[in-house]
Amino acid sequence: MNTIFNYNQAFSRNIGWVTEQEQQIIRSKAIAIAGLGGVGGSHLLTLARLGIGAFHIADFDNFELQNFNRQAGATIQHLDRPKTDVLAEMAQDINPELEIKKFPNGVTKDNLSEFFTGVDLYVDALDFFAFDAREMVFAYCAEHGIPAITAAPLGMGVALLNFLPGKMTFEQYFQLNGKSETDKTLHFLLGLSPAMLQRGYLVDKSTVDLINHKGPSTPMACELCAGVAATQALKILLKRGNVLAAPWGLHFDAYCNKLVKTWRPGGNNHPFQRLSIALAKMQYMRQ
Repeated sequence: MNTIFNYNQAFSRNIGWVTEQEQQIIRSKAIAIAGLGGVGGSHLLTLARLGIGAFHIADFDNFELQNFNRQAGATIQHLDRPKTDVLAEMAQDINPELEIKKFPNGVTKDNLSEFFTGVDLYVDALDFFAFDAREMVFAYCAEHGIPAITAAPLGMGVALLNFLPGKMTFEQYFQLNGKSETDKTLHFLLGLSPAMLQRGYLVDKSTVDLINHKGPSTPMACELCAGVAATQALKILLKRGNVLAAPWGLHFDAYCNKLVKTWRPGGNNHPFQRLSIALAKMQYMRQ
């Protein structure tokens, strides 16, 4: 069947939760997503279905078999293909009018300014251990007043933090600057997830290998992240609804049936955080 694409018809079922005028605002917005692996592809496709009009997407990787349990775009026909190419095609199958700028070498110091040019919002989807790139990207957002969302897949849940212009920055919250790789790992994990709801149902702890940057994952967490991040994006871009900003956060775990609103004034410098990080480091060193 030959169907001529019509934006208003394609996204008409959004109307009611947003007004027709708000849908056109959404259509005019551009979002940058760095990383198209575990959560990035789901972020892109969910936001495309929301009706966002333009994206900058970055990833240097190709799809592999071990991506199949969780990554949007990870299919037999896409094996060994660049993630930026595959996800751009999938998103433009949803909205052929989409403007997508691809960064197939990932986000680097050389293309950082270009990656964020004309962007209204950043959604973080970098690999958990990509600390240098993440610090660089969030520092740029803070300096240039670009709101940034991170929705981390943890176990069978999602941990959310928003970093908004004029509020606490990523570095002020996580305090990664100058830390060792081990300390950055623990600071990032405990900062993302002060409640650590996911730790109680990990059935095989040997699958967590921080030294070799490996850990288990679930598709449920990635899809929850996409829904939560897209909802935050809607509220930020339309300037409506209560948007939590760091040091406030949310952690929802579908396995535990729990939702926790977290608050860590001072970020990882909060006494509870310092204690949690110290205990985690002692446990890590014993492994």
